[in-house]
Amino acid sequence: MATYEYAKSFIDPEYKMFIDGKWVDAIGGETFDVTCPCNGEVLAKCAKGDERDVDRAVKAAWKAWPEWSQTTPMERAVILNKIADLIDENEEKIVWANSMEVGTTRFAWGSDSFRYYAGCCLTNDGLANVTENHRVNIVLNEPIGVVGQISAWNGPFIMACMKIPPALAAGNCIVYRPSSHTPIGTLILAQLVADLLPPGVLNVVTGPSSTCGQAILDHPGIHKVSFTGSTETGIKVATAAAKKLIPATLELGGKSACIFFDDVDMNNAMIGLNMAIFMMSGQMCAAGSRVFIQDTFYDKFLEASIQMAKTFKIGPVWEDETLTGPVIYEEQLQKILRYIDIGRKEGANIAYGGHRLTGGIYDKGSYIEPTILEGTNDMTIAREEIFGPTPVFIKFHTEEEAIAMANDNSYGLAGGVYTRDINKALRVARGIRTGSMWVNCYAEMFYGYPFGGYKNSGYGREMHKMTMDHYSQKKSIVINTSDYMPI
Repeated sequence: MATYEYAKSFIDPEYKMFIDGKWVDAIGGETFDVTCPCNGEVLAKCAKGDERDVDRAVKAAWKAWPEWSQTTPMERAVILNKIADLIDENEEKIVWANSMEVGTTRFAWGSDSFRYYAGCCLTNDGLANVTENHRVNIVLNEPIGVVGQISAWNGPFIMACMKIPPALAAGNCIVYRPSSHTPIGTLILAQLVADLLPPGVLNVVTGPSSTCGQAILDHPGIHKVSFTGSTETGIKVATAAAKKLIPATLELGGKSACIFFDDVDMNNAMIGLNMAIFMMSGQMCAAGSRVFIQDTFYDKFLEASIQMAKTFKIGPVWEDETLTGPVIYEEQLQKILRYIDIGRKEGANIAYGGHRLTGGIYDKGSYIEPTILEGTNDMTIAREEIFGPTPVFIKFHTEEEAIAMANDNSYGLAGGVYTRDINKALRVARGIRTGSMWVNCYAEMFYGYPFGGYKNSGYGREMHKMTMDHYSQKKSIVINTSDYMPI
């Protein structure tokens, strides 16, 4: 069994910002603390940037852009593959740092992204067409310039690996702002690439969203924005981008449906339920937080779910037996408890859990029981994103009813369907208006899988070659190949 001291040993006590290939203090000289959700202790101090730091990062990025944008696809591919190798070599450090700052159990995911986009570099071809009157039309993919990337707190290293590689592969330079709650993973990635990328190609500015995040949106030198976070904030990002007439891609919130038919294998169903909502304490944008269960086996499913929840070992991430950790911070815990209270007042039944965990290590962190709520699709707890281990169980009778209820929501990020009938599975998967659907599994993602949402869950896709289109612009060149100019 690991210890807190061992896990913390992979994290530096202090982090500066990474701008123009150098580690620098904030211009204002301020810092902020990053705390561990498991015990509330300070993990590290980080430089607290503001608008001035964003400005110098943008200037450094534009200084680097002329040379970086002209590198060949092969040159960029070689660098991305070298970064992937370094990620693999530093896997233990990355896994522990991510777990400690987010409070989630240990897993690694990142090097595949750099290798995938290294391959995409070499296939990011343009077009050539012969048109009438001896004209040849050449279409080129060109980088946008300097892009701003803003990520959420629930997967700092993973999100950096989702956003940074396609932007680099397309020839852009980056100003990246991680969440102030979890900046360490991104800074570790910057440490790994520091000697591989030319100065200014990647810049990481740490600081509050109200200053650093807003400054990225407002800065005239930012020519494209990528944002992951809440729908409320995503609307503000889209508005700011529209005012500047620059493109934006948004990966936002969700209230995804996970549908279980009565022919499903119960063991597989419980694995699916765990992956859909209890993994990461429900702190996933794609979490299957609305659980639709066919009424013919609802009681059996509910009982199996409660028995599974009772077996969960909840605790700090450095303990080997831990299945799920705390939620990210106290304010989030209080938000979850408020939603549970709202559900109770609207008539929902608390079938299991519903309380904050106390005593011992629990008093030092933000821990909550896995909570099973029984309700209806019109309740607040089934309409709004809670972002906790709080599935809402809802009965349905027919396939058509399940599809209708799943679609009766403003979000459309993900979803799942469990059944042994493949025809039924495909009908349901096609019938639900959402960006991703999993059949007899949940949250299984890989590079080459386009991830993104419908409706209020945003627009644009990540994790796929098409993401490079979001970081590219098309240039048409028409060549007259005749010896004269026709009238």
